[in-house]
Amino acid sequence: MGAVSGILLPTRHRSPLERVLWRVALAVLLFWIVVAVVYLGRAGYKDATGEPVDLVACFYYACVALSSTGYGDIVPVTPVARLVNSLVVTPIRILFLIILVGTTLEVLAEQSREEWRRRRWEAKVRNHVVVIGYGTKGRAAADALLDGGLPPEKVVVVDADHASVAEAAGRGLTGILGDATRSVVQRRAAVDRARDVIVATGRDDSAVLITLTARQINPGAAIQVAVNESENEPLLRQSGADHVIPAAEAAGRLLGLATSEPNVSAVIEDLLMLGSRLGLVERAAAGDEVGREVHELAEPVLAVVRAEETLPYEGLSERVLERGDRLIVVRHRPS
Repeated sequence: MGAVSGILLPTRHRSPLERVLWRVALAVLLFWIVVAVVYLGRAGYKDATGEPVDLVACFYYACVALSSTGYGDIVPVTPVARLVNSLVVTPIRILFLIILVGTTLEVLAEQSREEWRRRRWEAKVRNHVVVIGYGTKGRAAADALLDGGLPPEKVVVVDADHASVAEAAGRGLTGILGDATRSVVQRRAAVDRARDVIVATGRDDSAVLITLTARQINPGAAIQVAVNESENEPLLRQSGADHVIPAAEAAGRLLGLATSEPNVSAVIEDLLMLGSRLGLVERAAAGDEVGREVHELAEPVLAVVRAEETLPYEGLSERVLERGDRLIVVRHRPS
């Protein structure tokens, strides 16, 4: 991955060893081509020692010619040999020199290319989702976004760990290397133009600072935060979080259910796991569903959101749907 100003854009490179071996193989191939060309036309070459130009002399000439040393002890003397030297050996010599300095040229070209890609990305990115923290929670959040159909180029990962950012970039996501509590790092991730911000750090105090900064940069973004201690939930909501998920307590309750009510736990796990048979989907009430009671719908409805308020589950099946309602339904995932 190539990093420019802390941004790792998704890209694919060959390993350094593979690059070196490829260059060595090409250089050896060019060397053998020159040896073969000179040997086949050896009658047109003259050795200053007066000896005939044999295979060893051809090897020597190839080394001298490709390295541009030019001792002049073996030279083409016939028009055909000089023409072949001009049209074949000289271009090969130039290509050979390019291979020798290829590493420097490649680095310069790659830096220019990455700079261009970075500027193009910064100019185009908007309405994306920023995932801050690419640990277990952040990785699972990114998986859920991609599983839900969000294109990889719409997911931006921010983390202070280079390996985590490189992993995200390797999956086709854009990675931002840096401390997300700093506004300059969040602006680098274009939080000001983001649709959603997911905060999945390992520390609640960092989550508070990140949420405050994100809310200041983008007052209109939806901010979801994972919190370790539920007692910090009010503080995070005051900091600007729209939804706060008590991750540790949720895992603990699921463990408790697995002991006391294992079948209930299995269904919840099925709903949460990617690639499972069941999934929760939020959708708008269809036109032909408006005016009908919830129990008449084909899909099981767990919740109805009306005017940004979730209606109580008690008596939900008898509720009459209105225009603008949003439904949380259980849907079977095709295998």
